[in-house]
Amino acid sequence: MPINYYIYLSIALFIIGIIGVLTRRNAIIIFMCIELMLNAVNLLLVAFSKMHHLLAGADNAFAGSDAQLFVFFIMVVAAAEVSVGLAIIVMMYRNTHSVDVNFLNRLKH
Repeated sequence: MPINYYIYLSIALFIIGIIGVLTRRNAIIIFMCIELMLNAVNLLLVAFSKMHHLLAGADNAFAGSDAQLFVFFIMVVAAAEVSVGLAIIVMMYRNTHSVDVNFLNRLKH
């Protein structure tokens, strides 16, 4: 499969994530869109790694596994980020009974 398909899919996922972050007010939806953007970057990283090793002529079975290992660590850190973010959202909901991000501006005063 050509690399162009992966690039188009990754760009589409990233743009959907950006639109979701900029237009939504629900904190849970914003976290989901951020995760969508991270996964789009991970997809592109793995696709470019495979393309690089195919062009370099690497014949071993583990060609391109460096980026996959890097993506695995990114996903582990993202999972930890989501767990902390959801804990913050749950505490915010317990205190304010809302997950609206605009409501946080009222908590400043």
